Amino acid sequence: MAEKTPNQQLAEKLLFKPAYVGDKSAAVKQEAHAFAEGYKKFLDAGKTEREVAAESEQMLKDAGYQQFDPKKTYAPGDKVYFSQLGKAIVASTIGTRSFEDGFRLVIAHTDSPRLDLRPTPLYESDHLSYFKTHYYGGIRKYQWGTMPLAIHGVFSRADGTTVSVNVGEDENDPVFCITDLLPHLSAEQSERKLSDGIRAEELNILIGSDAVDDKEVKEAVKLNTMILLNEKYGITEKDFARAEIEIVPAYKSRDVGFDRSMVGGYGHDDRVDAYPALMAEIATKNPAFTTVCVLTDKEEIGSDGVTGMQSMYVFHFMQELCRTAGQDDIIAFRNSVCLSADVTAAYDPSWASAFEPMNGTYAGRGIALFKYTGSRGKSAANDASAELVGYVTRMMDADDVAWQIGELGRLDLGGGGTIAKYVANRGIPVIDIGVPVLSMHSPFEVIHKTDLYMAYRAFVLFNQAAE
Repeated sequence: MAEKTPNQQLAEKLLFKPAYVGDKSAAVKQEAHAFAEGYKKFLDAGKTEREVAAESEQMLKDAGYQQFDPKKTYAPGDKVYFSQLGKAIVASTIGTRSFEDGFRLVIAHTDSPRLDLRPTPLYESDHLSYFKTHYYGGIRKYQWGTMPLAIHGVFSRADGTTVSVNVGEDENDPVFCITDLLPHLSAEQSERKLSDGIRAEELNILIGSDAVDDKEVKEAVKLNTMILLNEKYGITEKDFARAEIEIVPAYKSRDVGFDRSMVGGYGHDDRVDAYPALMAEIATKNPAFTTVCVLTDKEEIGSDGVTGMQSMYVFHFMQELCRTAGQDDIIAFRNSVCLSADVTAAYDPSWASAFEPMNGTYAGRGIALFKYTGSRGKSAANDASAELVGYVTRMMDADDVAWQIGELGRLDLGGGGTIAKYVANRGIPVIDIGVPVLSMHSPFEVIHKTDLYMAYRAFVLFNQAAE
């Protein structure tokens, strides 16, 4: 091999271009494939935030975590957790250093774009029964038509008891769907803008067609559907007003590509960061700083509500730890650091005009950092400092964790936000970091296995950092 010229040597030293992880190391690629197997099971087990919380809670219990008691004092190495109303999870490993030295937070969200049932959803039309829906988060409505759908959720019944619903996931279950026009009759529909290809009021779920055998009943198909639901779940139509029912894709996650290098499925945003964050928390042993892993809810609709990051439940937990130890929570917040673990758009060659290639993030090049999100002129963004970016990137460089940095897409096309600004509002420095996703917010998103694995390694390093 010819000796490198001085300029070639300078180029290696001075220039930066992230490489594709799988091209550099066959061993890392193999480790990433193995790690993705657990992730796929996690993704299939939790298609709603309630299901993710339940699955995560069981994983924490199996790993020896104890239910958090705000009146108890904890020692270094202790592992505690709590569930926020069954929709969000907070897990923590107590560090050897004072709480006033700061916490190390990794926060991901577990809600994903979907369809919710309306408070009064059940109706009949022309011998077919349907559910009316209200979309949740930033979906592209036309993507939800003519695909198998499952129904997940809970009913709170008149007697105060609760019953869970999960129909469409088992291979012997029925599935449901949203119908669309055949191309032979779609001339008028085809004139619509793409965003109106299927409108919100047309996102109706087909659920049945059989009728009760009684000519005196006006809504015989609707009644037959309600009889079936009553027999199985003990509910009446009035109980829909007391329910949280979500409509999600019915299929399981799958490997994508002849080489199986990617994973396709529903809910990568943001469970592809939630899973490595949780696994990194479980793997953390005797950290210097107390770690706090948060799997939060409601990010897709602005992080509002009692289970979203605009609520105080995470910060109250940190305050309670400080107060039981007789320490100042304001000082603790000031010295804390947070990774806002959320996905970003992967550069898509088929839609290259939406991206700026030099500042895109690419599937297969490792975990992606974003100094800021927001839209246009960094509106509504947390803008991480040079010092924080330096701290995180030096940490990853020291352990050969592949990373890249970029922006969501071409300027002025739009934008998006994360939970980062709500953490920053508490005086805690925070940076966005996460896995790039192809077809983000669609019913079938795609991620690269090596990016998932690099997220796990980055979160482990962050949790175990001594400084």
